[in-house]
Amino acid sequence: MTAATHSTLFPQVPDSADAVLDGLDPEQREVATALHGPVCVLAGAGTGKTRAITHRIAYGVRAGVLQPSSVLAVTFTNRAAGEMRGRLRQLGAGGVQARTFHSAALRQLQYFWPKAVGGSMPRLVDRKIQLVADAAAACRIRLDRGELRDVTAEIEWSKVTQTVPADYLPAVAKSGRVAPRDPAEIAQVYAAYEDLKRDRSVIDFEDVLLLTVAVLQDRHDIAEQVRAQYQHFVVDEYQDVSPLQQRLLELWLGERDNLCVVGDASQTIYSFTGATPDHLLDFRIRHPGATVVKLVRDYRSTPQVVHLANGLLAQARGRAADHRLELISQRDPGPEPAYTEYADEPAEAEGAARRIRDLVAGGVPAGEIAILFRTNAQSETYEQALADAGVPYQLRGAERFFDRPEVRKAISALRAAARFGANDSLLDDVVDLPSQVRAVLSGEGWTSQPPAGSGAARERWESLAALVNLAQDFTTAKAGATLADLVAELDERANAQHAPTVQGVTLASLHSAKGLEWDAVFLVGVAEGMMPISYAKTDEQIEEERRLLYVGVTRARERLHVSWSLSRAPGGRPSRRPSRFLDGVRPGSAATAVRTGAAGSGGIVRGFGGGPGAAPRRTQRTPARCRVCGRTLTDAGEMKLMRCDECPSDMDEGLYERLREWRAVQASRSGQPAFCVFTDRTLMAIAETVPDEAGELARIPGVGVRKLNRYGSDVLAICAGQEVEREGGDD
Repeated sequence: MTAATHSTLFPQVPDSADAVLDGLDPEQREVATALHGPVCVLAGAGTGKTRAITHRIAYGVRAGVLQPSSVLAVTFTNRAAGEMRGRLRQLGAGGVQARTFHSAALRQLQYFWPKAVGGSMPRLVDRKIQLVADAAAACRIRLDRGELRDVTAEIEWSKVTQTVPADYLPAVAKSGRVAPRDPAEIAQVYAAYEDLKRDRSVIDFEDVLLLTVAVLQDRHDIAEQVRAQYQHFVVDEYQDVSPLQQRLLELWLGERDNLCVVGDASQTIYSFTGATPDHLLDFRIRHPGATVVKLVRDYRSTPQVVHLANGLLAQARGRAADHRLELISQRDPGPEPAYTEYADEPAEAEGAARRIRDLVAGGVPAGEIAILFRTNAQSETYEQALADAGVPYQLRGAERFFDRPEVRKAISALRAAARFGANDSLLDDVVDLPSQVRAVLSGEGWTSQPPAGSGAARERWESLAALVNLAQDFTTAKAGATLADLVAELDERANAQHAPTVQGVTLASLHSAKGLEWDAVFLVGVAEGMMPISYAKTDEQIEEERRLLYVGVTRARERLHVSWSLSRAPGGRPSRRPSRFLDGVRPGSAATAVRTGAAGSGGIVRGFGGGPGAAPRRTQRTPARCRVCGRTLTDAGEMKLMRCDECPSDMDEGLYERLREWRAVQASRSGQPAFCVFTDRTLMAIAETVPDEAGELARIPGVGVRKLNRYGSDVLAICAGQEVEREGGDD
């Protein structure tokens, strides 16, 4: 092992408190040195938040301000807690406790149970689904595997929002939550579940938090003992705390304010579990004297990726959007994001696999590439395309398509029907293959319409629907195919995709990709109905879908590919349109003002035509063409200029230089690179077009709504030959 390798694997512990601060940017240093009083760190994606808070703890310990044993850092996953402990050890602060909320509460509950309650603590159940099944059986309510998972999730949501069984119905109605089945039945199962736990002397993970809260509330002596132990608290991913976790944190703190929280409201994507950004957004209301630091220097992604991420949030609405952070990339420029429209889903998957194969051949490690999709049911098409292209892959956060219990069971049913179909009444008078498959899978839970809302039942239905769709595609490709032919095809696909992989492309849902990053990211299926998902109805749900896409974009370091398909199957009706979230941010698209709302709310849709409440219709899009020679443009830079690079320019050179001088002043004021104000291409397009009103300026690719609002008056004044103010602070 070389000295360089050794120093990389085992970095040297800083020799002083001041050395801990080495390498931090000004904002990170401000976080690290803010050791007293409430501190709120608003940290955008890729801005080094974990680095900032671990250096804050280490600096406090090394400076003698914090005692390691008096600091408790909490986060949401064991992986994140382990990473934090490792970084703290490297910085010479190894005695600090870094845990999840649950593990910290469990340690305290185990320690204080004999004193607070007496006797031994009830057994902690790892999985509550069997208990839920027993509770449902006691209520004479039949739940299949998917419904069991959904009802279990509802019970977990109820407990983290501190909702008791008697209050479940009004709580669901108030929150606008779509229950996976009759809320009265869920409330009944929930009540029976709680009774069963008491009868069997067991507790679940949510009880750990609830019981710890109860002990700290009822026993002031124990609360004071905990507060004497832990005097300084750090909470990571604060936008994801539930009301129950917030209550526990308040009890840990007592009347003190030695609290540092870190979060980003624009990355709130788990509200369905009870998480809410309100605690982050209200922090300065609860703590008026808090130190607030914003981390906006993005060290992860190129300026091109960051520009798209900022553009997505610029059109957002709602409370989280009002507190969005505008990121500033610290990396060298990279390729522009690629946007590709395909005729159908198989073509989209094959196109992604082909590009990935070329990237791997060009030297990009397969492990540094990811395909991200909205639902796990989408994975099968991409698993197949990558297998066909000979590209290894690994699935994250879900079972492979053919390993899913509902898929295996469905294929077994199809195999049995193929073998004994003549004796199966389900197949009487059913001739064509797709109808046969639908008939068989109807016995496994498939219906012509999906179940309401999200959850396990919806995921199970989508897996079965994928098999129904595959049967339709198989029939189109192979006329006269039988059920036996289809089963053989399914077996062949399953075997091909079970090849062991070591280093492969990551396939993941957008939710499971949170906290990860890759050199190249393929965002697929970015079309209306999938992004936002069809069951997102309210304004709040639509905005969470936008944030989910934002999280996906910010996973990319260098290369980003965004794609969608116009139809599901080859030869299908091209009725789909790109996601509304891409309007105004991808080349050649115009921003649309869309107000969404629940049915009957009188929402207004603009940009599609029609009056209030009119249904959106697909806008006819024409390809971008060179305004000089008429050639179709595909290069992002040429599309900004609306002409080929080879075609002659009629640019006003003097105007271009004045715009460049103005841009340099704006960049200096805001402390960001010049291209973050406007790229050279955008300035050239402005100098060629010479717009004289805001609407004309807004149509130039690279301007957008946010930059129009911020810089539009200056740019129009310069185009009109007027002088603009060059001194003073940034707005």
